[in-house]
Amino acid sequence: MKLLNYGPKGQEKPGLLDNEQNIRSLEGVCDVISSSFLANGGLTLLNNIDINTLPIVNSNERIGAPLLNPGKIIAVGLNYDKHIKETGSKQQEEPVLFTKAVSSLNGPFDPIERPKNATQVDWEIELVVIIGKETKYITEDQVEAHIAGFCTGIDVSERHFQKHRSGQWLKGKSADTFAPIGPYFVTLDEFKQYQSCNVRLDVNGERKQSSNTDTMIHSVKKLVSYINEFMSLQPGDLIFTGTPEGVGLGFKPPQFLQAGDHIIAEVEGLGVQEHSIIDHTT
Repeated sequence: MKLLNYGPKGQEKPGLLDNEQNIRSLEGVCDVISSSFLANGGLTLLNNIDINTLPIVNSNERIGAPLLNPGKIIAVGLNYDKHIKETGSKQQEEPVLFTKAVSSLNGPFDPIERPKNATQVDWEIELVVIIGKETKYITEDQVEAHIAGFCTGIDVSERHFQKHRSGQWLKGKSADTFAPIGPYFVTLDEFKQYQSCNVRLDVNGERKQSSNTDTMIHSVKKLVSYINEFMSLQPGDLIFTGTPEGVGLGFKPPQFLQAGDHIIAEVEGLGVQEHSIIDHTT
């Protein structure tokens, strides 16, 4: 299934995408697609639903993040070799982990806002894992049993905040709108190719990132199991799995996003995002 949420921000309703790319409403069938939906067995509830009986939603409706109210957003840094090289970093013996504030969650077509005093807003296309049930100390072989699905995501970053404001990457990763996901999430049973899908991101019509998840240093299974060594994971938690080469910081001279810029991003099979960049407003 391709699950999504639609409607004004804060008033979203659940839906899914049918084979003809129509949005079908799940209002009255289940709650909004969220961490609690997954925790309460929502995917099982939808297993036998007749999609053709569901009403078609007006195509002008806003599409929201396909997973609302995640408990936490964990992200992985330096997980593609060429990205490590372009940023002048060094490969670490173990995966690099950081967090993004839950309040940074954003819809797949909503504006991305340059925060106050920002000078180096950057893009990072990523495959995002959506956890489906509680995990504690699972092995790599057990990972798929705990995944609900996957979606396209962009780990938007303010590089000056990240690198020059005393320490934690969290500071450059967590501004409002800095974690757009969607447009839908595809359940694991329909997306087994997560370790071999193309990823790409364009800025103002120019291809900046183009790679494949098969070039990850640490696989999805490795990452989920590894993260689980340090914390439990709950239904609806999101894991951003790292970005390939082509980020703005890697260009010479660096290229950063300005108000009026336009981004198109896609993980093959998981849908396309489009964003306009705007400046912070009080």
